[in-house]
Amino acid sequence: MSDCGQFGLTIIAFIGSVFSPYYAWAGRRDPQNHVALNVAVYRPNGHHWAMTERNRNVLARTSASLQIGPSALTWTEAGLTIHFDEIALPRPPDNWWPKRLRGSVRFVPETAVASGIPLDMNERHAWRPIAPRGRIALDLMGPVAQTWTGEGYLDQNWGSEPLETGFARWDWARTHREDGSTVILYDIIRRDGSAVRHGLHFGRDGDLSRFDLPPSQTLRRGFWGVTRRVPCDDGEEAAIVQTLEDSPFYTRSLVDTTVGGIRSRSMHESLSADRFASPIVKAMLPFRMPRRAGR
Repeated sequence: MSDCGQFGLTIIAFIGSVFSPYYAWAGRRDPQNHVALNVAVYRPNGHHWAMTERNRNVLARTSASLQIGPSALTWTEAGLTIHFDEIALPRPPDNWWPKRLRGSVRFVPETAVASGIPLDMNERHAWRPIAPRGRIALDLMGPVAQTWTGEGYLDQNWGSEPLETGFARWDWARTHREDGSTVILYDIIRRDGSAVRHGLHFGRDGDLSRFDLPPSQTLRRGFWGVTRRVPCDDGEEAAIVQTLEDSPFYTRSLVDTTVGGIRSRSMHESLSADRFASPIVKAMLPFRMPRRAGR
């Protein structure tokens, strides 16, 4: 999010595009043949969203770089640089026609985490908050020119089985606090019905401490009816500030909640793996996630 709180950005690089219907229909084999860069830009006067799946012919990887078609991510000692050149799909009423979404992002970590955290009993799914906090600078060239700086976050997920095999749902939230620390709330319902809850506090120096999450409150559902929940202290009330993404199986929102007596604004997501597993939902996804053979 930008320092002014008015603008936002999310970028996700996929190898084995976990939400891809094409990858699912192919039996989730050959992940390098199902790659994509998802770019979402949030502005008060219109959002832009792009995610085009591509094949292995436009994938290049090294220990410090990842190229997916016309877009690339590069690690240096100075941080992470992302150059993106994608086609933003129409999002009525914000925009009615496909547009070229071009720009670059520089992310400089302020803290770093060395190891991942297993999310299931069999350790088939893992998550690593690589940099719980850092500074971000966006230079957007199109479809509108825009530059801003703000607070950023970088993480990584990987697994050896489909998400819907391991999980029924999850709610996740990340907060940057005024003291320079970062708090992450992870509330997971596994496929076997068991629950796992992570309350993680990363200090300004990156030191990790864990805490018990307070009970979760149910938030207002989105247009597609996905259930949203977030931990919140007893006697306090959580509230949705803005919905950024609202799909049949996933929501991304800005949420105000109180944890440990501190009221703060979080980036929040809810995933319904049950809904994603539906053949009807998978049949809808090509309209949002086209696949092409070339760049």
